[in-house]
Amino acid sequence: MKVEQIAIFLENKSGRMADITAILAQNGINIRAMSLADTADFGILRLIVNDTDKARTVLKDSGFTVGTTEVIVVEVGDKPGGLAQVLQVIKDGNLNIEYMYAFTQKSGETGLIIFRFDELDRAIDLLAKAEIRLLSGDEVYAI
Repeated sequence: MKVEQIAIFLENKSGRMADITAILAQNGINIRAMSLADTADFGILRLIVNDTDKARTVLKDSGFTVGTTEVIVVEVGDKPGGLAQVLQVIKDGNLNIEYMYAFTQKSGETGLIIFRFDELDRAIDLLAKAEIRLLSGDEVYAI
Protein backbone atom coordinates (compact mmCIF):
# COMPACT_ATOMS: atom_id res chain seq x y z
CA MET A 1 0.00 0.00 0.00
CA LYS A 2 3.00 2.29 -0.22
CA VAL A 3 3.11 4.81 -3.05
CA GLU A 4 6.33 6.23 -4.43
CA GLN A 5 6.60 9.99 -4.67
CA ILE A 6 9.36 12.12 -6.14
CA ALA A 7 10.69 15.25 -4.47
CA ILE A 8 12.46 17.92 -6.51
CA PHE A 9 14.53 20.63 -4.86
CA LEU A 10 14.07 23.98 -6.59
CA GLU A 11 15.77 27.32 -6.36
CA ASN A 12 13.24 30.09 -5.80
CA LYS A 13 13.46 31.64 -9.24
CA SER A 14 11.00 32.30 -11.98
CA GLY A 15 10.20 29.55 -14.46
CA ARG A 16 11.42 26.48 -12.57
CA MET A 17 7.93 24.93 -12.30
CA ALA A 18 7.35 25.58 -16.02
CA ASP A 19 10.64 23.84 -16.82
CA ILE A 20 9.72 20.77 -14.78
CA THR A 21 6.23 20.42 -16.18
CA ALA A 22 7.54 20.88 -19.74
CA ILE A 23 10.15 18.13 -19.24
CA LEU A 24 7.51 15.77 -17.87
CA ALA A 25 5.09 16.59 -20.71
CA GLN A 26 7.75 16.08 -23.38
CA ASN A 27 8.39 12.61 -21.94
CA GLY A 28 4.74 11.56 -21.69
CA ILE A 29 4.66 11.69 -17.88
CA ASN A 30 1.36 12.65 -16.27
CA ILE A 31 1.18 14.32 -12.85
CA ARG A 32 -1.36 12.68 -10.53
CA ALA A 33 -0.85 14.87 -7.45
CA MET A 34 1.49 17.66 -6.40
CA SER A 35 2.48 19.78 -3.47
CA LEU A 36 4.89 22.70 -3.30
CA ALA A 37 6.46 23.88 -0.06
CA ASP A 38 8.93 26.73 0.03
CA THR A 39 11.36 28.61 2.18
CA ALA A 40 13.14 31.87 1.40
CA ASP A 41 15.89 30.07 -0.52
CA PHE A 42 14.40 26.94 -2.07
CA GLY A 43 11.26 24.93 -2.60
CA ILE A 44 10.40 21.26 -2.47
CA LEU A 45 8.05 20.06 -5.16
CA ARG A 46 6.48 16.70 -4.36
CA LEU A 47 4.87 14.79 -7.21
CA ILE A 48 3.08 11.55 -7.73
CA VAL A 49 3.27 10.69 -11.40
CA ASN A 50 2.25 7.80 -13.60
CA ASP A 51 5.89 6.73 -14.21
CA THR A 52 8.13 7.51 -11.24
CA ASP A 53 11.31 5.90 -12.58
CA LYS A 54 11.14 7.71 -15.92
CA ALA A 55 10.30 11.04 -14.23
CA ARG A 56 13.24 10.72 -11.87
CA THR A 57 15.60 9.91 -14.74
CA VAL A 58 14.53 12.70 -17.11
CA LEU A 59 14.54 15.31 -14.35
CA LYS A 60 18.00 14.26 -13.10
CA ASP A 61 19.27 14.28 -16.68
CA SER A 62 17.97 17.87 -16.92
CA GLY A 63 20.00 18.92 -13.88
CA PHE A 64 17.39 18.78 -11.14
CA THR A 65 18.05 17.32 -7.70
CA VAL A 66 15.46 14.56 -7.33
CA GLY A 67 14.77 12.12 -4.51
CA THR A 68 12.06 9.59 -3.80
CA THR A 69 10.02 8.86 -0.70
CA GLU A 70 7.21 6.51 0.15
CA VAL A 71 3.82 7.82 1.18
CA ILE A 72 0.39 6.33 1.67
CA VAL A 73 -2.81 7.42 -0.02
CA VAL A 74 -6.01 7.21 1.99
CA GLU A 75 -9.51 7.42 0.58
CA VAL A 76 -11.96 9.54 2.58
CA GLY A 77 -15.54 10.53 2.01
CA ASP A 78 -15.79 13.97 0.41
CA LYS A 79 -18.12 15.28 3.10
CA PRO A 80 -17.83 17.15 6.37
CA GLY A 81 -15.99 14.96 8.89
CA GLY A 82 -14.38 12.61 6.33
CA LEU A 83 -10.87 13.80 7.13
CA ALA A 84 -11.63 14.23 10.83
CA GLN A 85 -12.44 10.52 11.11
CA VAL A 86 -9.08 9.51 9.64
CA LEU A 87 -7.18 12.03 11.74
CA GLN A 88 -8.85 10.72 14.91
CA VAL A 89 -7.56 7.22 14.14
CA ILE A 90 -4.09 8.70 13.63
CA LYS A 91 -4.34 10.67 16.87
CA ASP A 92 -5.56 7.65 18.84
CA GLY A 93 -2.67 5.61 17.41
CA ASN A 94 -0.20 8.29 18.48
CA LEU A 95 1.22 8.61 14.97
CA ASN A 96 3.22 11.60 13.80
CA ILE A 97 2.33 13.12 10.42
CA GLU A 98 5.38 14.61 8.71
CA TYR A 99 3.25 16.21 5.99
CA MET A 100 0.09 15.66 3.99
CA TYR A 101 -1.70 16.99 0.95
CA ALA A 102 -4.96 16.14 -0.74
CA PHE A 103 -7.01 16.11 -3.89
CA THR A 104 -10.47 14.95 -4.93
CA GLN A 105 -11.45 13.10 -8.06
CA LYS A 106 -15.07 14.13 -8.17
CA SER A 107 -16.72 16.52 -5.76
CA GLY A 108 -19.13 14.89 -3.35
CA GLU A 109 -17.71 11.39 -3.73
CA THR A 110 -14.24 10.70 -2.36
CA GLY A 111 -11.14 12.63 -1.51
CA LEU A 112 -7.63 11.26 -1.49
CA ILE A 113 -5.20 12.26 1.24
CA ILE A 114 -1.48 11.68 0.78
CA PHE A 115 0.34 11.16 4.07
CA ARG A 116 4.00 10.91 4.98
CA PHE A 117 4.49 9.39 8.44
CA ASP A 118 7.65 8.87 10.46
CA GLU A 119 6.45 5.26 11.03
CA LEU A 120 4.95 4.34 7.69
CA ASP A 121 4.47 0.60 8.30
CA ARG A 122 2.78 1.20 11.65
CA ALA A 123 0.50 3.78 10.03
CA ILE A 124 -0.50 1.28 7.33
CA ASP A 125 -1.34 -1.36 9.94
CA LEU A 126 -3.29 1.07 12.11
CA LEU A 127 -5.35 2.52 9.26
CA ALA A 128 -6.06 -0.90 7.76
CA LYS A 129 -7.27 -2.21 11.14
CA ALA A 130 -9.62 0.80 11.31
CA GLU A 131 -10.97 -0.27 7.89
CA ILE A 132 -9.78 2.90 6.22
CA ARG A 133 -9.14 2.25 2.54
CA LEU A 134 -5.54 2.63 1.41
CA LEU A 135 -4.85 2.82 -2.32
CA SER A 136 -2.10 0.86 -3.99
CA GLY A 137 0.53 2.55 -6.09
CA ASP A 138 -0.99 1.09 -9.26
CA GLU A 139 -4.38 2.57 -8.37
CA VAL A 140 -2.94 6.02 -7.77
CA TYR A 141 -0.66 6.03 -10.84
CA ALA A 142 -3.66 5.08 -13.01
CA ILE A 143 -5.91 7.93 -11.83
